Amino acid sequence: MKRLVDVFLSISILILFSPIFLIVAGGVRLQLGSPIIFKQQRPGLHHKPFQLYKLRTMINEKEKNGVLLTDEERLTALGKWIRKYSLDELPQFINVLKGEMSIVGPRPLLMEYLPLYNEEQLLRHTVKPGITGWAQVNGRNAITWEEKFKLDIWYAKNQNLLLDSRILVLTFIKVLKREGITQQGSATMTKFHGTKEAQ
Repeated sequence: MKRLVDVFLSISILILFSPIFLIVAGGVRLQLGSPIIFKQQRPGLHHKPFQLYKLRTMINEKEKNGVLLTDEERLTALGKWIRKYSLDELPQFINVLKGEMSIVGPRPLLMEYLPLYNEEQLLRHTVKPGITGWAQVNGRNAITWEEKFKLDIWYAKNQNLLLDSRILVLTFIKVLKREGITQQGSATMTKFHGTKEAQ
């Protein structure tokens, strides 16, 4: 049933938001150039890697030593606006249609974080990653990594369609209010370096 809901909602949202997506994608092409879609390998269900799709919001400027500038330095004004309304997430509905993600689930994080998780934190990968999730409607990037993982694990243990419906409603409210988009002192979210238990 969850898969049927994912497919139905993803097709509906992609059709409904296609005009907005084309306009925003055009703005990304004019300001940032190609590629318009940012692709990055992320861990999915049971840690299986997949290519995550997002609208590009950052430039690729590097320091003299070849290291990328910080997220805050690379995030453009257009990118900030796109993220404010979560429009950069729209291409992920294609990931949902492909069966790599669900609309609701723990956010797919970086592959480099996998060795840093403790045994309990790995439980977040026992369900498909999602576009939105329990952690996103309870603080998003404004809470600590440990708080976020606890929320993800709770969802993995308690997921059901009623909970998913509640999360979708709360997500809509959060997007309208533009809450929790960034963490204090960071353009997005500071990097995860592992908890004491994982070190």
